[in-house]
Amino acid sequence: MFPEYRRKTPEEILQEIEQLKRGKLKVYIGSAPGVGKSYRLLQEAHELKAEGIDVVIGLIETHNRKETADLIRDLEILPKKKVSYKGKLLEEMDTQAIIKRAPDVVIVDELAHTNVPTSKYEKRYMDVEEILQVGINVISAVNIQHMESLHDIVEQITGIKVRERIPDHVLHQMATEVILVDVTPEILRKRLSEGKIYDKSKIEQALTNFFTDSNLGALRELSLREVADDIDERIGKERIQNGLYKATGVHEKIMVCVQYGGNAEKLIRRGWRIASRLKTDLLILHVTHEASMNRTLKDRKKIQNWKKLAAQFNAKFIVEQTGKRTISETIRDIAVEHGITQIILGQSARSRWEEITKGSIVNNIMRIASGIDIHIVADQKET
Repeated sequence: MFPEYRRKTPEEILQEIEQLKRGKLKVYIGSAPGVGKSYRLLQEAHELKAEGIDVVIGLIETHNRKETADLIRDLEILPKKKVSYKGKLLEEMDTQAIIKRAPDVVIVDELAHTNVPTSKYEKRYMDVEEILQVGINVISAVNIQHMESLHDIVEQITGIKVRERIPDHVLHQMATEVILVDVTPEILRKRLSEGKIYDKSKIEQALTNFFTDSNLGALRELSLREVADDIDERIGKERIQNGLYKATGVHEKIMVCVQYGGNAEKLIRRGWRIASRLKTDLLILHVTHEASMNRTLKDRKKIQNWKKLAAQFNAKFIVEQTGKRTISETIRDIAVEHGITQIILGQSARSRWEEITKGSIVNNIMRIASGIDIHIVADQKET
């Protein structure tokens, strides 16, 4: 069979022209601290400089590692800006100084960093977006545990809640190139033992907590899989842009149902990863009996957090009142209205007695939502 070709629309051509004006973002991703991301950033900076390319350091974190600090050598470093916060003078990357300097390439380490609250942007990747918009190329680095959609998986593996996270679109859409910096768990633990990652006072604790063989092996597998998926996605997009075939997954549509339980964000992340792999749309639904004016402040805050997470994943968020319908009927109606093919639910929060007297919401949906696949995600109880 011959591949299916199509002409690009005027909108697609204009979008490509706009993309040519933007700077390009290259991201080095690693499984854990100490794999050598910052070292690789500086190596590449020297390679670019040797080729006559104007490259500067906007921000680099050496973490007091001698090998990394020594590699800076004669590279130009732009001074950080001073930021006053709660009586303290802190330092942040000076985005405007980078834009004013206008190099061909700027090195920006620690992509998931959270800025001082008084800064223009909440997160460093937002500063990077502004730099890209003026046509400056950026080379940056991040660890796999900072990916938003992997938050629950990383916590399950390591037992640690990662606070600094970036939306997945930073890697899959903003970045034009993603490169894995990979070392084995054995080499990483050896580096740690030799004091090449953390201060000596923290080595023993790190070896027995985060830097265990099982943790590092699992994080490494996540990194390898993430980059492999990213490569597949980029190849697919390139073929679509060249008119070789249409996108897959156009007949699939995913809906995640969230309630006030503790696993709502976990369900949203799971839904996005399924939708992302199927290259299709994601809808997030919250069904409620009450009007918005009757919600508690705590519940309103939860809904705002869900909306914020949905926006990161470019998902549609709906709050739907049941009216005279049951919760199951409301979910079924929204699914039919939006052409949903797969519904993701958490385990029922009802007690066994409530399920006997009122019926299981999950079972009711499975009974009345014919032709729709149902995914049940186990609720991980806190210990």
